[in-house]
Amino acid sequence: MDHSARRERLREPLQELGLDALLVTRLVNVRYLTGFTGSNGQVLVTAAGGVFFTDTRYEEQVRKEVSDLEREVYPRRFVRAVAEACRARSIGRLGFESAGLTHRTWRELEAAGVVELVPTEEVAEELRWIKDADELALIERAQAATDEAFERVTTKLAEGVTEREVAFELEVAMREAGADAVGFPTIAAFGENAAEPHHGPTSRTLARGDVVKLDFGSRVDGYHSDMTRTVAFGEPDPRLREIHQVVLEAQEAGAAAVRAGARGGDADRAARAVIAEAGYGEHFGHSLGHGIGLEVHEGPTLRDSSDDVLPEGTVVTVEPGIYLPGLGGVRIEDMVVVEANGCRPLPATSKELLLP
Repeated sequence: MDHSARRERLREPLQELGLDALLVTRLVNVRYLTGFTGSNGQVLVTAAGGVFFTDTRYEEQVRKEVSDLEREVYPRRFVRAVAEACRARSIGRLGFESAGLTHRTWRELEAAGVVELVPTEEVAEELRWIKDADELALIERAQAATDEAFERVTTKLAEGVTEREVAFELEVAMREAGADAVGFPTIAAFGENAAEPHHGPTSRTLARGDVVKLDFGSRVDGYHSDMTRTVAFGEPDPRLREIHQVVLEAQEAGAAAVRAGARGGDADRAARAVIAEAGYGEHFGHSLGHGIGLEVHEGPTLRDSSDDVLPEGTVVTVEPGIYLPGLGGVRIEDMVVVEANGCRPLPATSKELLLP
């Protein structure tokens, strides 16, 4: 991946903000801009290049992962090293990530008296919305592992198996299918538990007639997948059959509204209208979707109030749901790639309710 090109793209918004440099401290953004995969690193991005900071634990690792930047290794905390780097480069206005810098560090930088500190929001994050070819390939590999795990695990569903056992089997299957790790805690919900949008797996056992809601994903080289399928183990309650069809139609409507230049709120409202017309509007409380990449939840957002404009090359989820307390719930979720004239779904997995 061309990390130097990403840092070059960052310099335009810095110029627009009137900044001499940006101190990036959120690790996910540090990784995006440098390739560093450790647990402690900061990067100072300037017009002329930049400096990477880390502690002695990662001195050898950064030689391999961050070979195209000047590197500073500090013994304990990075504030003094950053202050000295700013002084040496005559940096006057230093932007910092308001979501990534602690108040303690801000006070220490301010006390150093070297720079004017300027808070910024979502500068690197918005660059991450658009995925390059390498990023898309990693997301597709993560999705392939997710697809394979679903196909393997659903053939093993049997009466008496617990939610925890199914969640564990999904996680093992994703790793065996090529994932580096699971992308987030797996949701496996049977029957009435499927009415909880984010249900933690329990010892609840599977019985005939239950719906099974599975929300899970994997991670490959830092990039995530995210998919939800709801299936029935045996013949479900007729109301669950009905809401599955409604959710499927809502998902199709939401995906049809996703294209480059559309707003996230447009897609949410398109899906929400289908559910409301069927009489279930009060049972769909969460947003339609979100961006995904190095974080499982990132921009842009697909919620009713979102004015985020969807750029071509963004990957977002489309995941409407209906949840009926005491009975169960249905959610169907696909990741899609935003294209000029629509979107391209990434999962290869069936969305049918009844298992073969």
